[in-house]
Amino acid sequence: MKKYKIGFEIAFVISLVILISLIFFFRFGKKTDAGTLDEFAQCLSGKGAKMYGAYWCPHCQNEKSAFGNSFRFVDYVECTDRPNDCIAAGINGYPTWIFPDGRKFEGEQGIEKLSVESGCTLPQK
Repeated sequence: MKKYKIGFEIAFVISLVILISLIFFFRFGKKTDAGTLDEFAQCLSGKGAKMYGAYWCPHCQNEKSAFGNSFRFVDYVECTDRPNDCIAAGINGYPTWIFPDGRKFEGEQGIEKLSVESGCTLPQK
């Protein structure tokens, strides 16, 4: 009987530690901080640049990853959700960036090229 009580107490303590850890993680864990490229992404969107892509596209994932948290400010069209918009825009591959002046850039561009093409400045490293 004593052996079972010790096993129960150990299991209870381990469960309690796990529970407290989970509460701490969800309550005080990493918050969504302002991304380092927020102003750059906002500038791109403000100038009318738009990225067209698909969730399954690895090149799109790379482009999104380059922005980190700041991608939330990019004007983005998910072509699997809005195929008619992508057809109307003449999208032939992913990712594709289109600027209001009609310039179209297909494939991964990287933030440096987008900076040059848009005139939006990147933060100093």
